[in-house]
Amino acid sequence: MVEIVRERIPRRFGLDAIRDVQVLAPMQRGVLGARGLNLALQEALNGDASKPSIEKFGWTYRVGDKVMQTENDYEKEVYNGDIGTIVGLDAEEGELAIDFDGRLVPYPFGELDQVTLAYATTIHKAQGSEYPAVVIPVAMTHYMMLRRTLIYTGITRGKRLVVLVGQKRALALAVRTSDEGRRWSKLRDWLASR
Repeated sequence: MVEIVRERIPRRFGLDAIRDVQVLAPMQRGVLGARGLNLALQEALNGDASKPSIEKFGWTYRVGDKVMQTENDYEKEVYNGDIGTIVGLDAEEGELAIDFDGRLVPYPFGELDQVTLAYATTIHKAQGSEYPAVVIPVAMTHYMMLRRTLIYTGITRGKRLVVLVGQKRALALAVRTSDEGRRWSKLRDWLASR
């Protein structure tokens, strides 16, 4: 995964590994989950320990890191799913500066629970977004989440390139498994009572 994101895609397609390539995992947990992949990709793509950094809320945030807003903040005009880059860290002021599409937004250290690393995210979190290149790990460790609709959602996030990495068996399971279960919405009962 790291080699594909850091070297192969940028070399072959001329894309920036941090800005243009988004890893979309079926789930958060595990080595191939979004959290584990974020740690590995941060180390590979922005692991320079000499860069200013801060440890907060279980993450190390470093200048140059790709981050995602995880909740709506109407005052800052930054919304759940927005992706930015940490461009400054002022330890004396106790805040980070994050660039969201050319707009610098200050984050006091105490508000860093609103952002998370975004080298990798879940497919669910990426719904409604598009990226130049998408890399999706598909492994049996994700068996609980593997559904045709999940893989479809992940694939349709890529504008130029989509790469699936993993086990053929896991992809076959996902393609075979649909979400076409019976829905219990009580809509028919509600409509009949009108």
